[in-house]
Amino acid sequence: MDTALTRLVGVRHPVVQTGMGWVAGPRLVSAAANAGALGILASATMTLDQLRDAVREVASRTDAPFGVNLRADAMDAGARVRMIVEEGVRVASFALAPSPGLITELKAAGVVVIPSVGARRHAEKVAAWGADAVMVQGGEGGGHTGEVATSVLLPQVVDAVDIPVVAAGGFHDGRGLVAALAYGAAGIAMGTRFLLTSDSTVPDAVKARYLAATVRDVTVTSAVDGLPHRMLRTELVDSLEHGGRAGALLRAVRRAAEFRRLSGLGRRQLVRDGLALKRGRDLTWSQVLLAANTPMLLRAAMVDGRTDLGVMAAGQVAGVIDDLPSCERLVDRIMTEAEEVLTALERLRAAR
Repeated sequence: MDTALTRLVGVRHPVVQTGMGWVAGPRLVSAAANAGALGILASATMTLDQLRDAVREVASRTDAPFGVNLRADAMDAGARVRMIVEEGVRVASFALAPSPGLITELKAAGVVVIPSVGARRHAEKVAAWGADAVMVQGGEGGGHTGEVATSVLLPQVVDAVDIPVVAAGGFHDGRGLVAALAYGAAGIAMGTRFLLTSDSTVPDAVKARYLAATVRDVTVTSAVDGLPHRMLRTELVDSLEHGGRAGALLRAVRRAAEFRRLSGLGRRQLVRDGLALKRGRDLTWSQVLLAANTPMLLRAAMVDGRTDLGVMAAGQVAGVIDDLPSCERLVDRIMTEAEEVLTALERLRAAR
């Protein structure tokens, strides 16, 4: 299927596997890329050296284009940009809007820049700064999310910018791809659907918890890090929502110290990143401390398999997913479904 997205990044299918922390590692990214989708490597939970090793591992597993998701507010963002340029990475995606300077540097090196946004005005801003495309996540998406549904947000952004738009939030099959194309998108991005594949390294017990979930088991809470966060409702979420603030902050400090040890970041850099986060999102200091809790809570589930202690970010589609296909089978199925829907629509039109 030929769209503005496939032409821009050089993939066979207009499907993106998003950069999920602790989940989107070399195995999943290379499997998605080999399936014809755009695989995105998550870098926020890696040191610079770990990221370089991961990029090289993906490159050793696939000849297809892939990308790296970067934190625009990280103090070493410039060093990470230089590294992916040196390693020949095709795409840089961003969870927060990158600065005009970073966009210019990446584009000068031939790297495609695709920021993620959750509002029309943010899409207009990054488009004006020179972004090559934009990923738009509606409220159905997992992790940090907004309140506007994809079906409302997506056409707003498509109408507002002249660059390719990738739709995220609520997609898991070929019908969704056709719907996104009908709205004017150039493709779809999926996180939870790729997390729930046989190529994902997420522990089996965690995958089983996702597969058992219903739509009602997926909730939005700000109890974890002070920001709206879509995840599976668990005993931990209930305890954070009903527990005292002092206890939550104490747990946050302990988890932040553990994240500092694992990530290799010094206290000074963590403080600088925290200040950047506070400025970028207008958080209180209590929320900054809670935000430091999130990486380790995610790791507890996605790496250690502790469904009792960890956070399981989830899009609403978790409630309708019931299998664990390989990335190749998943992408092939999506494209087959999309072709069948398009054929049926063409028949309907012809019958008129």
